[in-house]
Amino acid sequence: MRRTLAVCSALIGLLVLNVPLAHAKTAKECRTEWQANKAANQAAHVTEKAYVAKCRAGDETTAQPPAAAPAPTPASTTPAAKPAPKPAPAAKMAPTGAGQFSTEAQAKSSCAGDTVVWVNTRSKIYHFAGHRDYGNTKAGAYMCEKVATAAGDRAAKNEKHP
Repeated sequence: MRRTLAVCSALIGLLVLNVPLAHAKTAKECRTEWQANKAANQAAHVTEKAYVAKCRAGDETTAQPPAAAPAPTPASTTPAAKPAPKPAPAAKMAPTGAGQFSTEAQAKSSCAGDTVVWVNTRSKIYHFAGHRDYGNTKAGAYMCEKVATAAGDRAAKNEKHP
C-alpha cells in the first residue's frame, strides 16, 4: 500500500511540475508572431502555415526569427522582390482612379496612419494584408482603407480588420 501511494505521489508531482512547462502556443498566437515578422519570414521563404505548425510544436527556432531574419531582409532586396508577382496582376489593369496605387510601397507611403488594402476594382471588395486575395485579383489596386470606403468599396465578409 505504501509503495502504491509513493508511486502515485511521484506521478502527481511530475505532472504538477510539467504543467507550467507544457504551455503550447495557440495558432492565433503563432499567426500573430508570423505577421509581426512577415517581411523577415517571407525573405526566409517561411510560409505562415509552416511557421504556425513549427510554433505550435514548440520548435525554438520559430520563436527567434526576428533576431535571425531581419539582417538578410535589407541586404537581400532582390530575393524580397521575387515574391512580388502580387502586383503583376495589377499591371494588366493599371490603377486609374484617384488614391489607387500599383505597389504596396506607394500606398504605404501615402496612407500614413491608415490601413493599406487591396481593392478588387471589378467587385468593389477589398482585402487586408495576409489574405490570399491581397494583391492577387485580376483587376485591382492598393488603396488606403478610408479612401476605399469613401469610394463605395467594402471589406470582404470573411475577413476581420487587422
